[in-house]
Amino acid sequence: MTERRFIYLASITIILFWGTGFTLIGYAVKFIDPIWLVAMRTCMAAVVLSIYMHLRGHKFPRLRDRRWLWYGFMGLIGMVLPFFLTATGQIHVDSGLSAILIGFMPLITIVLAHFFVQGEQLSLRKSIGFFIGFLGIVLLFLPENLSLDLITHWRSQALILVAAVCYAVLTICAKRAPETPASVGASMMLICAASLSLILAMASGLPTTMPPSSAIFAVIALALGPTGFISILYLRLVQVAGPSLIATINNIVPACSLIAGMIFLNEPFSWRAFMAMFIIAVGLLIARRRKRI
Repeated sequence: MTERRFIYLASITIILFWGTGFTLIGYAVKFIDPIWLVAMRTCMAAVVLSIYMHLRGHKFPRLRDRRWLWYGFMGLIGMVLPFFLTATGQIHVDSGLSAILIGFMPLITIVLAHFFVQGEQLSLRKSIGFFIGFLGIVLLFLPENLSLDLITHWRSQALILVAAVCYAVLTICAKRAPETPASVGASMMLICAASLSLILAMASGLPTTMPPSSAIFAVIALALGPTGFISILYLRLVQVAGPSLIATINNIVPACSLIAGMIFLNEPFSWRAFMAMFIIAVGLLIARRRKRI
């Protein structure tokens, strides 16, 4: 497979899995506590990816290897924290709206790249794009009548917005991380994330009720797809194409999630959410537009 074809196929796959991932979270969190949802999805994904890694002929580096620190931090900042924040926020926030909030991540990445990625300095064009996108976020925190009052569940939306910051940090870390096969890096991330989230889940107390089988199946799908398989594709795509393409992908995911939420969770269509998504997309297009020579 050529590199360009891989980039296209990987991008489409990531968009579909990430988009429907918010739908799966929106359903599962109705029956499963957020921290246990994080622990279940990371533990299952860690086991599956570790087996896959060994089948590929790879081995984990020694515990003294500094890559464990890199990917351990990436597991914390890119999985445990955003998974928990997103699941907690989605108790009150629709899956489509959650994806739009996470969709602000590319513009956050642009700001972070200015400080941590060589050749990605902020310019007037990028700054204008960021502030246009930020107006879309502001719109999401206003009620449907666009009065100056904050919406009822603005705190839940704020949690998801913090998760977007976490994903932006992850994208920068993935680009600067020591060179490692994607399956090994993803497995290391998941093992560290699963260990930490399981400790936190056990500390919160055991669940008192058994969730329905449909919720368990949703977690399994979430673990194998968006959490497991896509983690490998994500790291590989960052290595091949860089963080800029990931930023573009994240701009398309909200549209996929909005449609999935309406189809599978009967979430209502909101013009406010649609306009916010459009404004954020315009901001990203301006920020990412290449100068003509």
